[in-house]
Amino acid sequence: MEKMNIHFTIFLIFSSIIITTGQAPVHYAQGDAQQITDSINKPPNSPQKFRIVFYNLENLFDTKNDSAIRDDEFTPDGIRAWNYFKFQKKLINTYKTIIAIGGFDPPAVIGVCEIENRVVLQQLTQGTPLKKFNYKIIHRDSPDRRGIDVALLFRPSKFQPLFIKTIQINFPFDTLSRTRDILYVKGVALNSDTLHLFINHWASRYGGYMPTKRKREYIARQLRSTTDSILNKNSKALIVVTGDFNDEPWDESLRILTKQTQTNSKDGNNGLVNLLEKQVRYKNSGTIKWREYWQLFDQFLISFPLLNQNNKIFTRHDLAHIFDAEFLLEEDNRYFGQKPFRTYGGYRYLGGFSDHLPIFLDLLLKD
Repeated sequence: MEKMNIHFTIFLIFSSIIITTGQAPVHYAQGDAQQITDSINKPPNSPQKFRIVFYNLENLFDTKNDSAIRDDEFTPDGIRAWNYFKFQKKLINTYKTIIAIGGFDPPAVIGVCEIENRVVLQQLTQGTPLKKFNYKIIHRDSPDRRGIDVALLFRPSKFQPLFIKTIQINFPFDTLSRTRDILYVKGVALNSDTLHLFINHWASRYGGYMPTKRKREYIARQLRSTTDSILNKNSKALIVVTGDFNDEPWDESLRILTKQTQTNSKDGNNGLVNLLEKQVRYKNSGTIKWREYWQLFDQFLISFPLLNQNNKIFTRHDLAHIFDAEFLLEEDNRYFGQKPFRTYGGYRYLGGFSDHLPIFLDLLLKD
């Protein structure tokens, strides 16, 4: 690591905040922040950036029992003995991660999944030091039986929503099944250009890969229909699709999104580009670990115009990252190497962050 300058030292001090939870203080030492890579900080004279984060929060539930959903295990009397202290520690862990990803300039927008409701997001944005950054919430309840939803947090100084829609998923071949909606938000980024954001949390592999494969492919086709419609109307539309897809870039569901097809647009195709695929294809890395294997379930896909550096807002392949700071990891004593430092290991409380690593993408504003 390069010698710390005065700005990074200030960040370390900022990161060493003691937060009172109401029962006991939770303290994060300065040493944790030293794991933050140099790419997090914005170099002097660099283009203005718009950082997009996606983070699966691994069951951010409140402690109250909601009779309308299956949240019993995340209550004080439930099997996980989920209580106020654990909830507050989870909020502070999440806050710490967001600040670490953003450095001096916290992310412009943050897509999240596995959150129970709007209340937990209000606690995160108003009950932690994130409050100073004035994050606003876009959230809609999904029909998922466990009550977990997707949502978007945004800084009004960086992003102004124009249109919000949820894409409901109803499987014609399994009408009793329920899953998360896709959240679509259209807005203006950096007071410069229109950006289309899609936040996803596709059907899980619970029950096996092959029995659930059809569901994720169906969701992909529904999403592809929407992105095609946008690009057919405006071939230069700037689209970012992100989320936990429960599939990897080379699975058929994601290939549905990246497949190039002829359109009426002058660009000749309307497929999306998967920015993280090449980074992990030939090495054992990813955002979630199953036994000894890392898997890339959390991804960024963009429309081709975002790679055009002549546009007002653009990006590059090398500006998409998995955020794998050391404090988010722990030793994997069974399968070797490291693994995400989770909140729970099975039903055993660990007090960690999430079973997923977050990802982030920088969009740049042309001078």
